Amino acid sequence: MAKEEAKIDKLEREYIINLRRKVNGVPIYKRTPKAIRTVKEFLVRHMKIRDRDLNKVRLDRYLNEFLWARGIKNPMTRIKVKAVKEGDIVRVELAELPIGLKFKKLREEKREEKGAEVAKKKKGEKKTEETKPEEKTEEKIEEEKEKKAATVEAGMEMEKSARKMAKHEAKGTKNQPKRQQRMALQK
Repeated sequence: MAKEEAKIDKLEREYIINLRRKVNGVPIYKRTPKAIRTVKEFLVRHMKIRDRDLNKVRLDRYLNEFLWARGIKNPMTRIKVKAVKEGDIVRVELAELPIGLKFKKLREEKREEKGAEVAKKKKGEKKTEETKPEEKTEEKIEEEKEKKAATVEAGMEMEKSARKMAKHEAKGTKNQPKRQQRMALQK
């Protein structure tokens, strides 16, 4: 029965909300906050929240960013949203993300996935270190030798290029002016 109640409580709908009528009657420096309030009021009315509490409507961060994209004075006049009601709380997101926000969302999701993988690997490494020490195989020893040789070779190349540059520099002072400049003109 608990599963049936959960299915009944979840309500999902898409709306196109016209913001122009409500936003135009407000001072120009308060328009985007009024647009956000209008979205919440619309959803409270249409998603049947009994006590009309605006705090029960949660806007997605990308919806908020979309509304604020053109600043406080010139919000969007019409938006298409997807609302999901779970219990008393209504979660709202943009139905169609613009290209810029879509790429931003994908980039952040990838970043979160990589963070989770790194955390998982670190937990795995701690467990392996505690259980048994690493055994050095011949392949690992050869890899270490190759790395050392590569670093030594790179160091030698850097020294060689530094010597070559030093050879072409003028002896003594580097680009010093012949006379001291006047203080007033030095600014």
